[in-house]
Amino acid sequence: MKLEEGEKLVRYARRVIEDHVKGMESGDIENFEEKAGVFVTLNTYPDKMLRGCIGIPEPIMPLRKAIKEAAISACHDPRFPDLREDEMDSVVVEVTILTPPELIESKPEDYIKHIKVGRDGLIAEQGYYRGLLLPQVPVEYNWDVEEFLQHTCMKAGLPMDAWRSKETRIYKFQGEIFAEEEPGGKVVKVEMNA
Repeated sequence: MKLEEGEKLVRYARRVIEDHVKGMESGDIENFEEKAGVFVTLNTYPDKMLRGCIGIPEPIMPLRKAIKEAAISACHDPRFPDLREDEMDSVVVEVTILTPPELIESKPEDYIKHIKVGRDGLIAEQGYYRGLLLPQVPVEYNWDVEEFLQHTCMKAGLPMDAWRSKETRIYKFQGEIFAEEEPGGKVVKVEMNA
């Protein structure tokens, strides 16, 4: 996706969030009809601590609708108090557009050959348990592939070694990340280096 398109999506996500915390309804964005998974992340500024992150991993709705839904949901991430209007000048908005999740079909001991930190996000799934970590997470925490697998399992509510079980399915996906450098400021495409 081009930077201009990513910038439009980040600006739209911010507008939706600002309207939502004021109790207003946002209009739609034009175009962006293709279906895609997306996550909207809110980080505090300038210290870049997570403030909310919610998304729709599967490409089940048009991108414009998925962004709106994820942006509103990120205001109510259950790990944090609801976002307040007076916080908008101290949060930066990040949008991650996802490729469709792809099941890694190999023996668990070979997963490490198929996953690249800095490129892939992961989903761990076992029965009703499901957890997802975006590609930027292991880079931020300096995890190797095995640590990434362990933390994805824990996010799913599974034991950290559940990825070694044949009952656990591991999916990978990639993401294009666009983020504000400062609240309401310049939008950049984030390149990750593992």
